[in-house]
Amino acid sequence: MDNPLLRLYRSKIYTAVMMLVFLLCIGVLGYRFISGYQWLDAIYMTVITVTTVGFAEVIPLDPQSKIFTIFLILTSVVIVGYAISIITDYILSRNNFEDIKQRKMQKKIDAMSNHIIICGYGRNGKQAAKKLLAYDKPFVIIERDKEIIEKFQENNIPFVFGNANEDEVLFEAGIEKASTLISALPSDADNLFVVLSARQINSKLTIISRASEETSYNKLKLAGANNVILPDRIGGDHMASLVVIPDLIEFIDNLGVVGERNINIEEIKVEQLYNINEVKTIRDLDLRRKTGCTVIGFKDDKGDYIVNPEAETKLIAGSKIIVLGRPEQIIKLNSQYNIE
Repeated sequence: MDNPLLRLYRSKIYTAVMMLVFLLCIGVLGYRFISGYQWLDAIYMTVITVTTVGFAEVIPLDPQSKIFTIFLILTSVVIVGYAISIITDYILSRNNFEDIKQRKMQKKIDAMSNHIIICGYGRNGKQAAKKLLAYDKPFVIIERDKEIIEKFQENNIPFVFGNANEDEVLFEAGIEKASTLISALPSDADNLFVVLSARQINSKLTIISRASEETSYNKLKLAGANNVILPDRIGGDHMASLVVIPDLIEFIDNLGVVGERNINIEEIKVEQLYNINEVKTIRDLDLRRKTGCTVIGFKDDKGDYIVNPEAETKLIAGSKIIVLGRPEQIIKLNSQYNIE
């Protein structure tokens, strides 16, 4: 939404413009019917009178025309002066408001920690942001197209204006305190440069990069990307899978997010579920009875995955479980264990 002060100035500008148009119409009609000028001469006399440029009259003025001209000059001084002051105040106020808004946004970004940085707000960047919003994850977007920022910034999405290739811009996005960086720029070369810079600044950062060409995969990995995503390959595989196993793919598509905030699947650190000083098993947690959610996956502290783990699987420190449930069951799980 616009700032109320700017809306007020805009309404005043509309009023000033209407007053100027009305003044010009009065001037043209006055010179046409009071002084007997032709239409072109009446327009000419009105313009040079309102703007006070001081050119000679087309035809010498009679007493009635002189009185009308005096009235037109005095009126135009007031109206034109009012219009100029309103437009000047609007420009200054707009610039000040943009500066204030940018400082407020930067202050919000500076207060963030363990957040996600998305480089580029194209198709992939928007999808990533939509998913993060659904999971209430804090994130910052780096975008160099000012028009895109102005279009989407009103949604309270934190933006940093600039090129993600520049270290200064990465620092403005709080890269030293971030947990993850998603490089979704259209150029593989730009993504490679961002990955190199980000890895040098923050060695603990989890970096996920987009790649258009398969030849860029290994380069991005060597540069420091933890994961490299090839959207075209994923899209092709997905379309082929819809032919081979359509029902299964549609079911999997619905596991992530249905709508905006209907979450069906969640990944949870075991430290969030209980005091790990005394190791428990999946059976001990009994999440199915307490929340209705089902444990469908387990990731141990070494990063190895187990699909459909046994009930006696020990939930050691550093491991995670993946649970499946209806949206209301996921919400119950999160609220019961204060998971954010």
